[in-house]
Amino acid sequence: MNPGTHILLVDDDVELSGMLCDYLIQDGFAATAVNDGESGVAEALSGKYAIVVLDVMMPRVNGVEALRRIRAGSAIPVLMLTAKGDDMDRIVGLELGADDYVPKPCLPRELAARLRAILRRTQFPGEAASGAPLVIGALSVLSEQRRVEWAGAPVELTSTEFNLLEILARNAGRPVSKSDLSEQALGRPLARYDRSIDVHLSSIRHKLGVLLDGRSCIQTVYRQGYQLLRE
Repeated sequence: MNPGTHILLVDDDVELSGMLCDYLIQDGFAATAVNDGESGVAEALSGKYAIVVLDVMMPRVNGVEALRRIRAGSAIPVLMLTAKGDDMDRIVGLELGADDYVPKPCLPRELAARLRAILRRTQFPGEAASGAPLVIGALSVLSEQRRVEWAGAPVELTSTEFNLLEILARNAGRPVSKSDLSEQALGRPLARYDRSIDVHLSSIRHKLGVLLDGRSCIQTVYRQGYQLLRE
């Protein structure tokens, strides 16, 4: 079994998770389903999977708590399944380190497309990656290793956070629109009222250090997007 395409699906809806697993297998993935949050955490931390699909609404250990436990021990990509229209679950999930979300009920085809987008950006950074690090002030982005340092100290980022920061670093000194960030880092068009990019960048700002004047190195540019400062 190829671990690079092995999907872990954590959902207490046995019928739905079985149907999604069957679709993903037919679509070229390997897929395993577990039906409770505690088992999901254990499996996610086992090292056998490339990505986790995690339902928010589960009894006992719900998806948010499961995500918290997974992030305490692993940077594995996590895609959350959230209730349609429940912005709070989405925002909390993203703040805790989820890479993206899909509202339920979801089309299996959309789920597969989102999974491929995340895996492509996690496992195959693309031709832009090179052995030389991107260095902007105290920030160093090592694309081939998917590693970030601030003033020489490692910074732990999720796969989506890394993608966003790398895009900003490659465009340092120039604003990048939220639409471009969504297309390039999340692999999907920016939806209306979608705050995913804002939440991810808020998390990155929190994890990075500040400049000598106390400002964040990532600035919001009114009506243009976000910009990584050169100094």
